[in-house]
Amino acid sequence: MLDRFKGFWQGVMLAPFVNLFIKLGISPDTVTFVGTVGVSAGALVFFPMGELLIGVLVITAFVFSDLVDGQMARQTGRSSKFGAFWDSTLDRIGDGAIFGGLALYFAGPGDYYLYLCLTLYCLVMGSVTSYSRARAESLGMDAKGGLAERADRLVAILVMTGLGAMFDLPILMYLTLWVLAFANTYTVIFRVMKVRRQALAADALVQSAGLPEDGPETASAT
Repeated sequence: MLDRFKGFWQGVMLAPFVNLFIKLGISPDTVTFVGTVGVSAGALVFFPMGELLIGVLVITAFVFSDLVDGQMARQTGRSSKFGAFWDSTLDRIGDGAIFGGLALYFAGPGDYYLYLCLTLYCLVMGSVTSYSRARAESLGMDAKGGLAERADRLVAILVMTGLGAMFDLPILMYLTLWVLAFANTYTVIFRVMKVRRQALAADALVQSAGLPEDGPETASAT
């Protein structure tokens, strides 16, 4: 849902930063790296200490780098396959740091085993959500769709964690984790079924044409 507003943020709100970084000769890959380091530090330093609001503010200051680097690459004509790979790889690190930091909070000052487990579940299923789409596309199939894209997950957990800390309403964070757990689960199932339909249709087409069928790749990704 929030991807619909990406053009507005990149072309209007963040345009001054994009132009400044380009003028300074900073590469998009560098912006991606610095942003990931900032997000990870904000989550893994402040969340385990119980400083949820400060952590959210630090993360928010760096998380927009994910929009800035892409716009910089387009404006400078420096889009590349490595840049896309680099961005996606570091996205997984940032996501893991945010939910890992929250898990450490619940294991420490938050002291809530149920939500420690739920946070870890959201971390794993969020990664599977992203992986399922990437894996499907590597096989020439489409796995877009579902309820929880990356932007939706990050905005939801950061906003509700920040508001919960600001107004001393931890229930906002608790409810958000339950919603994300459901949304991630639904999205993974949705994408698996979508890819399955495409795979069955492709197999049926091959069989009806009488062509030799290639064996599916079964080796797990590393």
